[in-house]
Amino acid sequence: MGAPRLSSTPLPGIGVRYDLTTREQRHLSVVAHRDGQRTLNAYAKDDPDACSLSVRLTSEEAATLIDALVPEHHTPNLLSTTDLGLVAERIELSAVSHWNGRLLGDTRMRTDTGASIVAVLRRAEAIPSPAPDFRLAGGDTLIVIGTREGVEAAASILGRE
Repeated sequence: MGAPRLSSTPLPGIGVRYDLTTREQRHLSVVAHRDGQRTLNAYAKDDPDACSLSVRLTSEEAATLIDALVPEHHTPNLLSTTDLGLVAERIELSAVSHWNGRLLGDTRMRTDTGASIVAVLRRAEAIPSPAPDFRLAGGDTLIVIGTREGVEAAASILGRE
C-alpha cells in the first residue's frame, strides 16, 4: 500500500471535512470548523458509513492531540497563531465567485477585514505573498491569516457570488 491519502471536502458555512482510510481499511474524518473547533470521527469497520465515535475538540484540545500524534513537528521557530489570538484558514474560491478572474487588490481584504492573504494554492503550485495585482481564479485555495472575526469576514467576502 502507498502513502495514506487524505481527501478534503468543503462544508459551506461549517468548514472543511478531511477523510482518511487507514491501512486497516478504517475510515476516519476530521471536521475543521470555522470557529477553530474540530470534530474527530471514527467509523465502524464493517460499515464505513456508520459513525462509531464522534468527539468534539476545542482548538486547544486539537493542538494538544496534534502534539501527541506528531511531537517532532514543534520547534521554537514555528509561529503558534492561536497563542497570539490569530487563526490561519484555507478558503477555496468558487468558480462562480464574484472574485473569479479579478485582482486580489480589488477585494480590499486587508483594508476591510484586517486579514491577510499570505499565499494562494493553485493546482500543484503555491504562490507566497501574492501582490495586489495577482489575478484570482476559481479553484484557488487562499491561505488567510488574521483574527477569527477578520478571517470570517474574509470568507464572507470571498464567498460572494
